[in-house]
Amino acid sequence: MSSQTPGTRTRVAVGMSGGVDSTVTALLMKEAGHEVFGAMMTLWDGAYDFAVKQANACFGPNEVQKVERAREMAARLGVPFETVPLPGAFQQNVLDYCRQEYLAGRTPNPCVRCNHTMKFGELWAGIRASGFDFDHFATGHYVRKVRLDNDRWAIRKGADTRKDQSYFLYALTQEQLARTLFPLGERDKGWVKARAEAMGLGFSRVKESQNFITGGYGVLFADDRRPGDIVDDGGRVLGHHDGIWNFTVGQRKGIGVSAEAPLYVTAIDPASGRVTVGPREALFHKRFTVTDVTWMAVETLAAPARLGTRIRYGHEGAPALVTPLPDGSVEVAFEEPQLSITPGQVAVFYDGEILQGGGYIDRVLP
Repeated sequence: MSSQTPGTRTRVAVGMSGGVDSTVTALLMKEAGHEVFGAMMTLWDGAYDFAVKQANACFGPNEVQKVERAREMAARLGVPFETVPLPGAFQQNVLDYCRQEYLAGRTPNPCVRCNHTMKFGELWAGIRASGFDFDHFATGHYVRKVRLDNDRWAIRKGADTRKDQSYFLYALTQEQLARTLFPLGERDKGWVKARAEAMGLGFSRVKESQNFITGGYGVLFADDRRPGDIVDDGGRVLGHHDGIWNFTVGQRKGIGVSAEAPLYVTAIDPASGRVTVGPREALFHKRFTVTDVTWMAVETLAAPARLGTRIRYGHEGAPALVTPLPDGSVEVAFEEPQLSITPGQVAVFYDGEILQGGGYIDRVLP
């Protein structure tokens, strides 16, 4: 059963960003008769020197314009709006996490991390601290909330499959889901844009956020040079680098070495600082482990299950056997080899359209 909006008037806090999705979410909540409060977390404190001063990113100097935009949209809708300053929490929960992961030879997913630690954690606390004790929290994510037969809350993929964002929300708890609304889950992006245009909200020329961080992750390592070798799968040195944080498994461009055939990063060893490169076929694997697993649709995975598995947001997903291990982690075995199973990225599991859970890719197995 779908459960997108409550049937009675409640106090709803809407996480706003200045974008069309969160603005239309606030509009729909107000039209449904709820008492709406718009809130936006601010993350930028000028701590990093970005060469690019204005860019369409979630984190960077352009935050000032995003706040102004969100405040303007809230005013047009006639709802109160406040900013919640969270640069310290963002540094600890997201930026430090990204830095540590890259230095460990892994590739982090900051958007997943930001969602469950910041948007559904620190922001909630900040809104309450501002004096608005909300009943529900609404966001512009393209997902659907459902109540399952086992009486657990879960997330179903968004009706607009091109915009489905369930991948980013696998770590939400039952308590968080119970109080969260996703009004856009049954909508498609075209409808949302048309509704904003019909209301004269002026989003036709506003670009959506695409990059996580203005100027790239290099700003996190500006004073951190840790040189190492670039080698082939036989250990032959092909070149050198300034730090393993420049690389991710599956990367082709910007490696810094040339060859007759294209080379891809196939492994990163933080202990030796070695980056191994090889042909594209070396990137295909079937088996890997996942740690820090969170289950949503079930309390735990008691026995091996065949689940659709996505190994990054852009991955369509593929069937795999997911086997629970004694320490709470799982081993995943795809039926067919998949490209670039990358340690540090998130693997998310589905039963049909229902999100089951997920965790962090730890080790690729032979």
